[in-house]
Amino acid sequence: MKVGYQRVSTQQQELARQTRAFDEMGITKIFTDKASGKNAEREQLKAMLNYIREDDVVVVESISRIARNTKDLLSIIDTITAKGADFVSLKECIDTSTPQGKFMLTVFGAMAELERECILQRTREGIAIAKEQHKYKGKPKMKINEEAFRKECKKWREGLQTARETMQRLEVKPNTFYRRVNELGL
Repeated sequence: MKVGYQRVSTQQQELARQTRAFDEMGITKIFTDKASGKNAEREQLKAMLNYIREDDVVVVESISRIARNTKDLLSIIDTITAKGADFVSLKECIDTSTPQGKFMLTVFGAMAELERECILQRTREGIAIAKEQHKYKGKPKMKINEEAFRKECKKWREGLQTARETMQRLEVKPNTFYRRVNELGL
């Protein structure tokens, strides 16, 4: 059985490109995470790894969707192969059922990690220069409809919904939620 795994980093990002690739291959069992790939502690990744069986093939649109560093990538692939399954990355044309595919997986995994590290380094350097020039003011505050925020917080304070439900309805992360609660005196 072919099993798809897809991931985007945030709730706002789209899965259309990855989903289309799976549709074209006729993959119907798909596990989806909307979380950063910087570590392997992702709910649906774990579920997929528990689900696969011998002779299954785990398919991803690209290596960066399953892991962002070589160590995690190789660990995930070890788990997949220990279950007797294979791994295929469509973008990089990698198939671990072949020796060449196993070799290329390691090379592309290292390249994905290098790319991520370079992006982080450039970002840090750019922020440092902007700070020196007094142009950097930090990440802009997320625009939140204050009326809707107050309405949902009222439900939370009255015990009609949990804080987690309130955050989900408002589509905010916990740090943003609690900061805004404090700023608005709720």
